[in-house]
Amino acid sequence: MASLTHETIDLQSLYDMVATPTAGAIVTFSGVTRELTQGRQTESLDYEAYAEMALAKLEELEQVAKERWPVEKCAVVHRLGHLEISEASVVVAVSSAHREAAFLAAKWLIDTLKAEVPIWKRENWRDGSTEWVHPGLPSGDAS
Repeated sequence: MASLTHETIDLQSLYDMVATPTAGAIVTFSGVTRELTQGRQTESLDYEAYAEMALAKLEELEQVAKERWPVEKCAVVHRLGHLEISEASVVVAVSSAHREAAFLAAKWLIDTLKAEVPIWKRENWRDGSTEWVHPGLPSGDAS
């Protein structure tokens, strides 16, 4: 399940979505807006996407994860629009029979998503300046 939303991401619903009776592990990752990035104070973030292409790429990544690891289910949700400090911008949830596969798939999904999915982030700094960060380019944001 891949989706884009302008609403707050409901972590419990994603957890419930990937839970299965045969899964012994559920790994979730939440990328959240932090206040400091490379020593600069962040006021907020804004996310934009080419939605159709971003969704197609997210679905492709989920399929690849299922092929590479024994994943039961996975879900990826990315938030669009304006986010304040501490709000989740992206959540990845993966279930598997064993924890190693769930951890590996979740890590690969978030790392690959940040590099390949056409979602753009604007950092709004406390000093009033802004900076766009594009997929695949270095950023101070490790979330």
